[in-house]
Amino acid sequence: MNILEMAKKAKTASLKLQSLPEAKRIKALSAISKELIKEKKKILTANLKDQKEAKKNNLDAAMLDRLSLTEKNITDLSQMCLEVAKQKQVVGTIAETSTRSDGLVIQKQRIPIGVIGMIFESRPNVVIDGAALAIKSGNAIILKGGKEAINSNKVLHQVITKATKTILPAGSIHLIETREEVGELLKLNQYIDLMVPRGGSSLVQYVKTNATMPVIAHDKGLCHTYVHHDADVDVAKIVLNAKVQRSSACNALETLLLHEKYKKNKEVVLALIDAGVEIHGDKKIQKFSPKILAATPIDFATEWLAKKISIRMVKSEDEAIEHIQQYSSHHTEAILAKDKKVIDLFLNSLDAACLVVNGSTRFNDGGELGLGAELGISTSKLHAYGPMGAAEMTTTRFIVTGSGHIRN
Repeated sequence: MNILEMAKKAKTASLKLQSLPEAKRIKALSAISKELIKEKKKILTANLKDQKEAKKNNLDAAMLDRLSLTEKNITDLSQMCLEVAKQKQVVGTIAETSTRSDGLVIQKQRIPIGVIGMIFESRPNVVIDGAALAIKSGNAIILKGGKEAINSNKVLHQVITKATKTILPAGSIHLIETREEVGELLKLNQYIDLMVPRGGSSLVQYVKTNATMPVIAHDKGLCHTYVHHDADVDVAKIVLNAKVQRSSACNALETLLLHEKYKKNKEVVLALIDAGVEIHGDKKIQKFSPKILAATPIDFATEWLAKKISIRMVKSEDEAIEHIQQYSSHHTEAILAKDKKVIDLFLNSLDAACLVVNGSTRFNDGGELGLGAELGISTSKLHAYGPMGAAEMTTTRFIVTGSGHIRN
């Protein structure tokens, strides 16, 4: 099947998906959940093949981490499908209702966007995440993963197809494999309603430049945490969680800003060193250990995606905010502080999809924020900002009901 035929089939399927009963959406998600467990061994075998090829091609540790699947990952994906299924119905629900003085009833109804194209890198779990959320939100979806995960992606798509073939309309969920196909897909705005690139800046920029349909970018996460001098939480624990729990994640901490009057600065820095984190710090930070490398402006503009971090000492909250404004990727920014005025200033001065107060940046995740899963974390403002769950994959239309009303 060529790309044009695929896009046409997806468009036809999308019109049927909108009217699909919610019970069938739940049934499809449940079937995928069961099939994932049933085909666990097949999925892991395919993933191992991808990992071996990735190592042969000298892909970096962060890429290998994002590529890898374990038994627990597959069990978690299976559970995620059930969690998405259990969430409140999205498609067809009435978001707002008002009645005019003449009795005309005006409603806003939530409906699918239509056909979504999604291009992503590394993470094969996105095949399941994207499909599950598309089913829940009533959209058809065309997925394109990175070539480094091609075997895993194929098997996961086979799992979805087998599980849903008697439940969903034909053509609801597609998988494409080559960059050439992406180029063709980006031209088909008469069939594809939205394009979602999720990955590095080069991928996002390519899609933005070439797409003929609207784009919601899921770009890099250059995430900051500012520690104010009055912070009364366990700063070291929070910082370690944000940096080390999964360093390759887009919501991992990349730059730490420490107020010079915070009493435990050295403790925090040494805790990072003890955890095996490579620190790039300014001159004041370098005084804490000879192991600390000198930070450059490029370091502060770097999304490390590894056990590396940039650290700077600041004199005030204003200096911290100014630094974040300069380098922010509008993904996740956090503050650890007690003073409400300082916290409010931080919240009102920054533009990011998620702002965290006295917690880890790692909470900016669809599952953690109650969405069940995420298509990705949008760093665009239109049409969604932050993690995109099923609700964010819909739009609204007006339903106007009269009883013979005419306009004067």
